[in-house]
Amino acid sequence: MTLLEMSVEYRAQAQVLRRRISELELRRANEPDATERLVLEDRIRILETMWREARDLAVVTERYYDRGYWRNVKYAI
Repeated sequence: MTLLEMSVEYRAQAQVLRRRISELELRRANEPDATERLVLEDRIRILETMWREARDLAVVTERYYDRGYWRNVKYAI
């Protein structure tokens, strides 16, 4: 698998995660129980971290060999 192919997979996963986050945010907004809202907020926070990383990795793998691309220092070796 090439880096470009990996970037497509990362983007697809980022979209799935973003969709799930939106669903949970809607559920949290309509949740009357405060405890359940806190549980949903924790799940959302974890998924948002995963979403950001998938999105960032999609860009890194997509542009890795582009000249002049300033790589994200978070993923630099």
